[in-house]
Amino acid sequence: MTENQTVQQKSVRRNRVTAAACFAAALITASVVGTQSATAEGAAHDAARPTAVAAAAPRLGSAELVQSEDFQQGLNPVGATVSLTGRQGLSACSGEETMRDLTKDGATAYASVNWTFDTDGMLIESAASAPTGTDAAAWEKQLVALVQDCQDEPAGHWHYGAAHTLNVTGGTARWYPAYNGDGAVSGGVAVLRSGTRVAVVELTRRPTDAPKYVEGIATAALNRLSS
Repeated sequence: MTENQTVQQKSVRRNRVTAAACFAAALITASVVGTQSATAEGAAHDAARPTAVAAAAPRLGSAELVQSEDFQQGLNPVGATVSLTGRQGLSACSGEETMRDLTKDGATAYASVNWTFDTDGMLIESAASAPTGTDAAAWEKQLVALVQDCQDEPAGHWHYGAAHTLNVTGGTARWYPAYNGDGAVSGGVAVLRSGTRVAVVELTRRPTDAPKYVEGIATAALNRLSS
């Protein structure tokens, strides 16, 4: 593995993600234990939200995020942490940057989820609702640039692979497989947009090395965001 200053800086930034995620977990407003769908937790959150936020259009809540039934065979979810603060770390390539940071507090609503499994690995998703389509397009562009920053890495270093595009009714996404230092697929990330909603979803590790698994998660997430 090449050891130079750039690699060291990026490694430190990614290592800070775990600590940032733990800190964000302390700020969450709900926790779902077991394989219960995050939808039910979202209902409790929505009931507790201030009227001004609950009335924001278009609505964005946990129902628009990945649910337990969206996971393919081989990933068994055991818990989910849901938040409406926008303060969850965006991805393994974002350091401590959150959706609230990226949008400069300009979203009409935020929603995020952190899924854990009965094996090593996790899935994180962070979404925001923009006040206009122009804002959504700008935020999507920033998220894509953030992901692409981790495509060009020295040989033997963790990185994202080439972009793939997918479309569903009302939404589009770019998904990227992630490769570990040995060159094996190890999860992946996707940037999603549906109207004025944008999101980033990342899966770390998987029970299979097929990139199609990442595509399946990205498709499920995009369908939820577009609902």
